Amino acid sequence: MAKTIVVVEDLIFLSRIQQTAKLVNAEIETARLDELTASLSQAPARAIILDLNHRSGRAVEALRTLKSDPSTKNIPVIGFVSHVQADVVSAAREAGCDTVMARSAFVQKLPELLQEHKRQ
Repeated sequence: MAKTIVVVEDLIFLSRIQQTAKLVNAEIETARLDELTASLSQAPARAIILDLNHRSGRAVEALRTLKSDPSTKNIPVIGFVSHVQADVVSAAREAGCDTVMARSAFVQKLPELLQEHKRQ
């Protein structure tokens, strides 16, 4: 069964996502950014939640790689930024991010987003 893949380093924030997933009965799986492609090759994903402020500074690069690969380009990517950072938002959209939002909006819409991708 396909799951939503979550690429978030902040353990407290990740815990919040995991708790919300349990509440809405959505299956998620965590992945490290540098292992995302390998994770996707082993099991299909319904969606990817990606912290665009990833500590490595390579989230947009990873997104670009995903969206240029025919086997992963159609997986919806939900990216969030901790603050409204026009440059990161613009770069993520140019790289093919399907949904880009501020972290606060992401938190508010998280149950809805997980439910939506649970059904796909």
